[in-house]
Amino acid sequence: MRSVEMFVGAGGLGIGVGLAGFEPVAVMDWDRWACDTLRENKANGLHPIMHWPIHEGDVRFFDFSGIEGDVDLVSGGPPCQPFSMGGRHRAFLDDRDMFPQAIRAVRELAPRAFIFENVKGLTRASFANYLEYIHLQLTYPELAILPEEEWLHHLTRLEDHHTHGAEDGLRYRVVKQVLNAADYGVPQRRERVLFVGFRADTGIRWHFPTQTHSRDALLWSQWRSGVYWDLHEVAQKDRPDGGKAKARAEKLIEKPTLAPWSTVRDAIRDLPDPELQPEAAASFHDHRFQPGARSYPGHTGSPLDEPAKTLKAGVHGVPGGENMLRRTDGTIRYFTIRESARLQTFPDDMVFHGSWTETMRQLGNAVPVDLARIVAVGVREKLEALV
Repeated sequence: MRSVEMFVGAGGLGIGVGLAGFEPVAVMDWDRWACDTLRENKANGLHPIMHWPIHEGDVRFFDFSGIEGDVDLVSGGPPCQPFSMGGRHRAFLDDRDMFPQAIRAVRELAPRAFIFENVKGLTRASFANYLEYIHLQLTYPELAILPEEEWLHHLTRLEDHHTHGAEDGLRYRVVKQVLNAADYGVPQRRERVLFVGFRADTGIRWHFPTQTHSRDALLWSQWRSGVYWDLHEVAQKDRPDGGKAKARAEKLIEKPTLAPWSTVRDAIRDLPDPELQPEAAASFHDHRFQPGARSYPGHTGSPLDEPAKTLKAGVHGVPGGENMLRRTDGTIRYFTIRESARLQTFPDDMVFHGSWTETMRQLGNAVPVDLARIVAVGVREKLEALV
């Protein structure tokens, strides 16, 4: 099935979509470092990047009419920077907001389905109107904003059109939901809002994938059965005290039916500690110790035996106090590039281009590959059922 990937970045969503069986006819991003990462992995023959037609440049100037044939899926993570929702602010003129370009792609390509993702912050109450605005534009992409029209007026027209029950023109059935990547086996508590839509004429009914992993199952395996510690060969004296987690586990009546959340230890168990074992760590690509980690209130690192906290990009690289590992003895250090890639479920043979801070920015902006794959597989299965 043919796809178009927008705002690809380091490729988390795009790789997941590719692993689900979609073949892109165009992959685009404006960021030079991210495109260099993709080009390097393409040259190295990394699947599925090796087949990607990569376009570096501003998506606002991309001509979708040059794509021949039908497109089954458009996907991507359009940047959507915070801005004031009050007054007569015309959000569509904000150069940082790329949702209008995602909607343009849907309007011009008329794919059978789309997948777009963004940060959970988009669902904050202060953005409620704009979130609904995005939803309605994706539902009726042909009802485009007029020249010089303010976005609030456009929202009113969309609402009128929607309540009128219009059935003509290009329409999509759109669902949105905040998903926690840890609930799907990713070793990171990372919440993203996803929009999935199917063209109305397909008649497809769809829901987001059911949660497969849980915190309670992890707590059971750690503090009730002990299977977790046995698996990792952690002696009693080397285990954390458990605290509130252990107390919660003791209140569980039955063994949870879902799989346990994956932890940082699960993700990096075979990687030598780059600070304590630098020579052994050197044999792993992008696995070098980065000094300077410091802990302060609210930024205490990710415990080894829990899913990682959300990896963050920061405006100028790694933000202070974030993206750190906290060992069971309380000591901390930054995650390496390789460890961060593991936490984002990128393939081990993928390399990243740029400095440490630049690479961590790419990783901090990415969608976990496994989460993207799971959602995209669900979309593909519905599209295949139409054939």
